[in-house]
Amino acid sequence: MPAIIGPVQVVNVTGGIVQFGDTLYISPKTGTKTYGGSGGFNTGGLVITNNGISGTNVLDANLIDQPIAANN
Repeated sequence: MPAIIGPVQVVNVTGGIVQFGDTLYISPKTGTKTYGGSGGFNTGGLVITNNGISGTNVLDANLIDQPIAANN
């Protein structure tokens, strides 16, 4: 059933889909790879990390990590 919508302002869309109107199925797909060393993803008001020597291996010999295909 169609709907009439008023003025719309989309300020920012990151990694998503904006759909106006009728739809049966929406399946957004994305694939990312993130590297983080020791204590790299800590969040909070007070974070204390004591790390010695830390190294992150960013060499990736894989050809396909997570294939995204078709409508699933």
